[in-house]
Amino acid sequence: MNRRTLFIALAITGASLLATGCASTPPAPAPRIVMQVSDGDAAKWNLALNVAGNAQKELGADKVQVEIVAFGPGIGMLKFDAVTANRVNDAIKSGVKVVACENTMTAQKLVKADMNQSISYVPAGVIQIMNRQNEGWAYVRP
Repeated sequence: MNRRTLFIALAITGASLLATGCASTPPAPAPRIVMQVSDGDAAKWNLALNVAGNAQKELGADKVQVEIVAFGPGIGMLKFDAVTANRVNDAIKSGVKVVACENTMTAQKLVKADMNQSISYVPAGVIQIMNRQNEGWAYVRP
């Protein structure tokens, strides 16, 4: 079989597969949401946690990725003794990733021992949000 005949045969086979629905298409990626919390207000944190929970409820906790990034004054709500600590823990248990900005921690002289034991850390909160947006995550700022 010469190259031209092979090419035509492959083209016909591909067209046939597409027409019959046998060609596989990659599944759409799961929705991904990155949220910024940079306010030191418990009401803002509660709103962010509500948004995260609502997204999980609407889409299915196993079908959506939610990450909350805290920096600036918002970092205070991630301390181990914060008024939002129980809700943050519950969100993490449900699959929400909650991260603290290490730059903010350094500026506020906070160490990991001061923080909620369930959270994760990133070097720079703003850069984390930028990276997530570049990866196609939806950005939300409650």
